[in-house]
Amino acid sequence: MDLEPRLLRYFIAVAEERHFSRAAQRLHISQPPLSYAIRQLETTLGAQLLERTSRHVALTEAGRVLYREAQALLRQSEAIGTLVQRVDAGLRGRLRIGFVGSMLYRGLPDLLASMRAALPDVEHVLIELNSHDQLEAVRRGEQDLGFIHANPAPGEVRTLDLLAEPFVLCVPDTHPLARRRRVSLRAVAKDDFIFFAREASPSYYETVLSMCVTAGFHPVIRHEVRHWLSVAALVSQGLGVSIVPACLARSGLAGTRFIAFDHQARSISQAIWPRPVDSPLLRTAVRLVRNHYGKTGEKA
Repeated sequence: MDLEPRLLRYFIAVAEERHFSRAAQRLHISQPPLSYAIRQLETTLGAQLLERTSRHVALTEAGRVLYREAQALLRQSEAIGTLVQRVDAGLRGRLRIGFVGSMLYRGLPDLLASMRAALPDVEHVLIELNSHDQLEAVRRGEQDLGFIHANPAPGEVRTLDLLAEPFVLCVPDTHPLARRRRVSLRAVAKDDFIFFAREASPSYYETVLSMCVTAGFHPVIRHEVRHWLSVAALVSQGLGVSIVPACLARSGLAGTRFIAFDHQARSISQAIWPRPVDSPLLRTAVRLVRNHYGKTGEKA
């Protein structure tokens, strides 16, 4: 049985006004179409909904039931319409967001707070993954948005540079250089090194290695790990030194010191998402990322 929302709205107006002329005025229509619509509704339902006299309109028992249910149906219809509009506008749904640990010190917590405030009806699912795994997850459609260290991206993935910052030397607080503010990288040429794993981020591995080679030595790499915070944690335990993005100095990790050294390389963080963007929600999320980091363009 198809109950048109229009007929239900007409019936509610008559039920509340208890008068066809006043109901017609309220609906901004003439009385004859309104009377016809109510008769059509009664025919459709096979029940008398109103008791009519020349001066009075009253609800039958069936009419009282329909009045109550019609209000609920119209509220539900409006709620569904609002839901669909919010989904279409990118204001509802589920966002799967990947991030590298260093993004915790590159503005990601503030961005996520802004996204939760702007998208309160969106479920934000966070997972920490290295850059390589995130690129693959986005390419396969298993992740919507990611925050990585700059890496070559496959054609199915869009990238947006967010921040560029220097690298610093990370040493245990018991290291002879720990109290220095600036050193030559050659000063740690004989130390054991902890590297970010090549398979997790080939570009970072090569960048750090090239800095050492440019400084005149080939580092002794004792450990390779897949997360920057793990790098810093191993340094804090005295297992070696490392070259890390400057943002890790804000981690507050006990047992470490961060020291500047001269070099030209920069640690670049990127946002990534699928190409093309089919989801209104993802378009909204990308716009929030751009606004937060003050970016207007992306790499192809």
